[in-house]
Amino acid sequence: MNNDAFSDIRTALVTGANSGLGRAIAQGLSAAGWRVGLVARDRARGEAALAEIRSATGNPHLQLFVADLASQAEVRALAESVLQQFGALHLLVNNAGTAFRERRLSPDGIERALAVNHLAPFLLTHRLLDRLTASAPAQIINVGTRMNTALDLDDWNWERRPYRMMAAYGQSKLGNLHFTFELARRLAGSGVRVNCVFPGVFRSNLGGTDGAQGLFWRLVDRLLGWALPTPERAAQGVLRLVFDDSVAQVAGAYLWNGRPIQAPAQARDPELNRRVWTLSLAATGLGDTSSHQ
Repeated sequence: MNNDAFSDIRTALVTGANSGLGRAIAQGLSAAGWRVGLVARDRARGEAALAEIRSATGNPHLQLFVADLASQAEVRALAESVLQQFGALHLLVNNAGTAFRERRLSPDGIERALAVNHLAPFLLTHRLLDRLTASAPAQIINVGTRMNTALDLDDWNWERRPYRMMAAYGQSKLGNLHFTFELARRLAGSGVRVNCVFPGVFRSNLGGTDGAQGLFWRLVDRLLGWALPTPERAAQGVLRLVFDDSVAQVAGAYLWNGRPIQAPAQARDPELNRRVWTLSLAATGLGDTSSHQ
């Protein structure tokens, strides 16, 4: 373990932190004096974001981690690097998300939106969970979306159905809710709070130019972008769970602007939450090592 010279500083890790919502969350934490690890897929963009946040906040305690979250090997390497660099971890924000116009597979043979949006945070959280528990009080915030959908647990890799971008995106993000509710149940009493936050609709570069930011999203941005909140404004709904004492004890919830909202019916079924958990363990090669049953 790295000897943390800043052990009195609260430490956070934010995925997808080089742009948009993730960057705004990282900057908000940095401005409050937190030590922040920024996870980015592209090193140059990550370094640019880190430099700009450091310049804007004057906080020198920022660190870049580079990983392609579609690759489970890179997620594992990311977790190992975080454990080596951060002696304590008080906050994990699983923010990174993407979508694709066509079915694409990860290096592990998994539909790529499912790999990045659900299985990557599932795996990363498991790898960091002992450090979070040892650092308690701590919390995990999964950034979700608000789509009334259901996850096809018999074909979640889209091998039999015609692939549809927004359906695949919505179902992968529904996995975040299944994960949140089951993990919160398992971590009850551990000092680690788990919640899922819907940040609202805001100006986003979801998926980048090769993902969901295709013609449809560019058209939406051109027609409605002026009316949508900025990522900085959307980030306040996430940061509220960190800084607002009125929600300091909330756990196992699905939230929007600090208020609980109703999850899709499937995610409210404890048995299905456990089934998604089991499927996710198998898909990530994890044994059920959690002591919280």
